[in-house]
Amino acid sequence: MELLQLQYFKTTAKLEQMTKAAEILQIAQPSLSRTISRLEEHFGVPLFDRQGRTIRLNAYGKVLLRRVEHVFQELEEAEREIRDMSGVDRGIITLAVSLTNLLPEMLGEFLQLHPNVSFRQIVEPTDVMNQMLENGAIDMCLTFAQIEGAAIEQELLRTEEIHLFVPDHHPLIGRESVSLNELKQETFIGLHTGYWFRNLTDRLCMNAAGFKPKTTIEVDDVDAVLLLLKKGHGIAFAPDLAWRTRMDLTPNRIKITDLGGSLSLRLAWSGKHYLSSAAQKFREFVLDYFKDLDVKTR
Repeated sequence: MELLQLQYFKTTAKLEQMTKAAEILQIAQPSLSRTISRLEEHFGVPLFDRQGRTIRLNAYGKVLLRRVEHVFQELEEAEREIRDMSGVDRGIITLAVSLTNLLPEMLGEFLQLHPNVSFRQIVEPTDVMNQMLENGAIDMCLTFAQIEGAAIEQELLRTEEIHLFVPDHHPLIGRESVSLNELKQETFIGLHTGYWFRNLTDRLCMNAAGFKPKTTIEVDDVDAVLLLLKKGHGIAFAPDLAWRTRMDLTPNRIKITDLGGSLSLRLAWSGKHYLSSAAQKFREFVLDYFKDLDVKTR
């Protein structure tokens, strides 16, 4: 049994299409079929259920796929660690975030110090980010969401309130505070259902005032919410950090007297997966960045 055979199996198992897998792997389909057959002979069981030209991964195949994915994950981490030790890898950091408007300023400062590092940004619902972190698909999360797992490590960066934002010329403009009962008939702009912040604000409104906000526009980014708000398409809940880079929205920000609850921004990573030198440097940078940010915003 060779790594190449396992790579062929992994691709075929993911797609459950022999023809498509052969195209992606750039080999002839008969060669792929023979490789799969040799693996089945090695294990002494079929790995796929076959009906005509259709294949489906069976219980034996699912067990092998789970183990094979772990093997390749370990090999990828070994490669990253070796490159990091030898100085070959210039550094790629994969970062999942809840709030994207902070990134240009924060990443800009980091890249001035470490210009050869590259970033890949991911915005996903909480459960997806959690799974990606546990699987080693991302290096770390910068999120308000609760990230859980046996090997998950995290640092609290800051705690802050949730405010209401209204567009220019809205009847509430100029108010210092508002109660939730005054918002029952309003239309909201918000994140999609399933995103942690949307679920939190829906729950807080229901608990405090007995209503679920009528969200007529759903997006997947807080910054997009604020851009739509500027166009006058509704009102929105947002954390303090959401408007830090949009100071033009300061007059549109209103304190909510009875929402309850606060947000805790955390940086999370998995203790069981290797963090490159670049990722470790970025982790330390983020901790220092938010210490300075707290001083600046007091």
